Amino acid sequence: MDIGGKADRAVVRDALGVGVAVGLSGFAFGVTSAGSGLTLLQTCALSLLVFTGASQFALVGALAAGGGPFTAAAGALFLGVRNAFYGLRLSQLLALPRAVRPFAAQWVIDETAAVALAQPTRRAARLGFVVTGLTLYLLWNLTTLLGALGAEAIGDTDAWGLDAAGPAVFLALLAPMLKSGTERAVAGLAVLLGLGLLPVLPAGVPVLLAALAAPAVLWADGRRRGRGDAR
Repeated sequence: MDIGGKADRAVVRDALGVGVAVGLSGFAFGVTSAGSGLTLLQTCALSLLVFTGASQFALVGALAAGGGPFTAAAGALFLGVRNAFYGLRLSQLLALPRAVRPFAAQWVIDETAAVALAQPTRRAARLGFVVTGLTLYLLWNLTTLLGALGAEAIGDTDAWGLDAAGPAVFLALLAPMLKSGTERAVAGLAVLLGLGLLPVLPAGVPVLLAALAAPAVLWADGRRRGRGDAR
């Protein structure tokens, strides 16, 4: 019985499933980006070079709301910082050759990290990382192009209700990550801060201030645990 081959096929199957499922949402990004005023070239460049969905949606969302480029970029950067922490863990797990690491870094995102970290061996982790990254990168960029072309063809995306596609996909990507009570509390407080400050602050700034939800909830959780230990 070829146990190793069977295990590899299972990793490839799971990696392809993640890559295809998430890669298709690049279409929504293409539509959203084109609808926010970015050109076809700018939209495709974001997917090719940035390649992290949450940051891309945050960037074009802030621009669409009237935010300045620096504010929009800052919000996207805040969301993208988590990938650096994934990279620290994956560098130890995958132990890729130095010459390959700069190229592999482009694929360090939520989905590739999740698939790689779920594997029992280094070989399986490498296979899962590569298959997920390759599938998602190719499909995300292809569907981004198709979405941007489609948005240009139909004209006003607001009239078709496609302006809601970006936020909807963003929430769909985020929801499965909220597993603990602390994570849900951070998300809830961030939503309250973002929506509450939206009418009184310039576009893009509420997103930045919503990032304060994480330290606030962690501080409150730490105090609660400290009181529990004191008893």
